[in-house]
Amino acid sequence: MIRDISGFSNPLVKRLRSLREKKHRKREGLFLAEGLRILIEARDVSVLPDILVISDDARPHPLAEELIEETLAAGGDVIRTGVEILSKITAKDNPQAVVGVYRDCPTALSAVDRHSAPIWFVAQAMRDPGNLGTLMRIGDAVGAGGVILIDDCVDPFSVETVRASMGALFTQAIVPTDWTKFLGWLREGQGQLVGTSLNASVDYQEPHYTAPTFLLIGNEARGLPPEYEEACDVRVKIPMLGRADSLNASVAAAVMAYEVVNQSKARGSQGE
Repeated sequence: MIRDISGFSNPLVKRLRSLREKKHRKREGLFLAEGLRILIEARDVSVLPDILVISDDARPHPLAEELIEETLAAGGDVIRTGVEILSKITAKDNPQAVVGVYRDCPTALSAVDRHSAPIWFVAQAMRDPGNLGTLMRIGDAVGAGGVILIDDCVDPFSVETVRASMGALFTQAIVPTDWTKFLGWLREGQGQLVGTSLNASVDYQEPHYTAPTFLLIGNEARGLPPEYEEACDVRVKIPMLGRADSLNASVAAAVMAYEVVNQSKARGSQGE
């Protein structure tokens, strides 16, 4: 059954609005995702919202109608409300017509199967939600297993990160941990730790990357701490031919990931 809400003072409206803040997301274990495309991406990997909020301004898109039916069938709530209230929930003047409320989905490091994917990203103190969301999207594109978050990373379930991921949040394992635990876990099994560094002398296309490859991406402003660089099995640099001395963190991650993928394809075509 679809419920209609028209009052700004409704407790549910206040609750959903509060999910824009990390402390409330953490307390409730819930996060917001905005826009039909992202919600359909989630649906396509069998993730449905606990609460689906839809605009009452017009007849829903056919895909939104499917999402409504599936959410109700799964026991979720569907709320119909006005654009003004959607704007209050999302803090946007022109809100999306569909908003989903989902259970957060962090994965414990101990539950990660390193051999389930050839590439994993390891984000160290990444602070920009756009970069982290883009990193998830790149991970989905290259068949990565997920993103391991170490040190003080931006919240992977913030509205901004979720939006930047374009739904890839729902296909990638999100693994929060710390450097010491990660490194101990990594050394208990197979895994090549690869870092990019301005101090490296090896071109990124020279090494032989082996699966599973863990691509260590440093903080946007500071890069990797020296001790993290020292722990890498391979340290490489991406050549910069202009005046800039480095690439954006997520762009560098994409360059590295596709080099790993291309090497794997080349070895496969050669029968290795």
